[in-house]
Amino acid sequence: MAAGRGTRRVLGDLLAAVLLVALLLLPDRLTRTDLGSFAAVPIEPVLGGVLLVVLPAGVRQPVAAAFGGLVGLLTALKLVDVGFYAALARPFDLVLDWTLLPGVWVLLQGSLGGVTAVLVLAGLAVVVATLLAAAVWATLRLSRLLTAHHEPAVRVLAAIGACWLACAAVGVRAVPPYPVASASSTTKIIGEVRAVREGLADRERFAAELAADRFSSVPADDLVTGLRGTQVLVIFVESYGRVALADPAIAAAVTPVLDEGTRRLARTGWQARSGYLTSPTAGGGSWLAHATLLSGLWIDDQQRYRQLVASDRRTLTGVFAEAGWRTVGIMPGNTSAWPDGAVYRYDEIRDSRSLGYAGPPYGWARVPDQYTLAEAGRVLETGSPAAPTMVVTPLITSHAPWTPVPTLVDPAAVGDGSGLTPATGTAEPPEAILTRDPSRVRADYGRSLAYTLSGVVAQLARTPADDLVVIMVGDHQPAPVVTGPDAGRDVPITLLAGDPAVLERVRTWGWTTGLRPKGDAPVWRMDAVRDRFLTDVAGATPR
Repeated sequence: MAAGRGTRRVLGDLLAAVLLVALLLLPDRLTRTDLGSFAAVPIEPVLGGVLLVVLPAGVRQPVAAAFGGLVGLLTALKLVDVGFYAALARPFDLVLDWTLLPGVWVLLQGSLGGVTAVLVLAGLAVVVATLLAAAVWATLRLSRLLTAHHEPAVRVLAAIGACWLACAAVGVRAVPPYPVASASSTTKIIGEVRAVREGLADRERFAAELAADRFSSVPADDLVTGLRGTQVLVIFVESYGRVALADPAIAAAVTPVLDEGTRRLARTGWQARSGYLTSPTAGGGSWLAHATLLSGLWIDDQQRYRQLVASDRRTLTGVFAEAGWRTVGIMPGNTSAWPDGAVYRYDEIRDSRSLGYAGPPYGWARVPDQYTLAEAGRVLETGSPAAPTMVVTPLITSHAPWTPVPTLVDPAAVGDGSGLTPATGTAEPPEAILTRDPSRVRADYGRSLAYTLSGVVAQLARTPADDLVVIMVGDHQPAPVVTGPDAGRDVPITLLAGDPAVLERVRTWGWTTGLRPKGDAPVWRMDAVRDRFLTDVAGATPR
């Protein structure tokens, strides 16, 4: 029996050591390459063991418990980062991303139902509590082992430390690019501290950027002299990223639509020029991209967004509103009041409740893009040279999970949507892309974009081109499950007009003729659009 207890004790000690090492080596993103981080020796247990050796015996257990708690919390943060990297291609921001939690709840509740959403959150809470308990258990058990076998433990720590230093000096890598001598958890903590400090300091920095507006003192009428009497339409295409044109498998569905669309629109009087922008976000956070383009400021986090919303910044829409345009925001993805929209100076905001859509739902993106485009066309028809209209709308059918994809119909037959074909296939929540076959996800993504872009072409082909200027822009790249890791944040942008003089004003931009930008087309930051559009297209002179 004593032998049995001894075996169980040894196995328990081994389990505690393996668990602690695994938690410390756990990467904050989980691709096949990143799993190579486990082929390493972490320095943190060695440093922790040395600390416990030099501390009085009476305080070792509390310190070990605190160390275990820190490891557990760090592990929970890494798991959150795994989700953020998978969906948004970035880690969780400890300062700014807490404001996203209500939106996560709304998404879960809308996708899964209230009861299931509560169960999911309860399950996550259990996971976090279990991680904390397991990490504390492991460190306490190893601390007792160190106390009970002090001298052998010191020798083992010295040997591991010497091995770690040797591997670090030589740069040994069992699975490149990860070094065997790992300090990843320490580096993670240092990085988080720096990020928190940067986030807190950025508030003042951005306040200065908000105040420095070259157009703030220019009368609104002087900002739009080149577009007097012209209607303006701004279209944000959800998840329309560079990958849609650069990845051959996806481009096979998208580029024929753009190329044929260029020819079709040319026959009805439209001309187009296209380039690329670098978006402030990827995988999600569309409102950050919208704010960046319309404000002329780099809005890459929620703190900057909140500061913008609370300011009197002259947005692109605000300039046109001041100059006498009727400004309308058509927001098919909004299901409730949107107080943030006040910064854009819309005269009217039409959300999913007031769009008059009577057709079948299409999964998360209930209102199909063809209906949104038809509604935008109806609003633009109410404008005139004497009382022009500006419409801004995000198209959302190409939002994850990119299924089901509606059937394209003749724009003249859209009506109130009641005659549209019901969705086929199973509607899934956006987060379903993380568990589906990636090849299927990419195919669905390409089909959804082809539908949306075809809808844009079909709507514009029946819209008079002589008094309308259109900006069509992707808001961000899709999730990494489509793009792969480190894909960049470039998105296509297209300027369309029927008036040749408008396109002549942007000749110096070097953009590609047509709806599809070439691979070497210029790339601007998205915050450059407001000022370039006002200066070169609308005829403004900043002061």
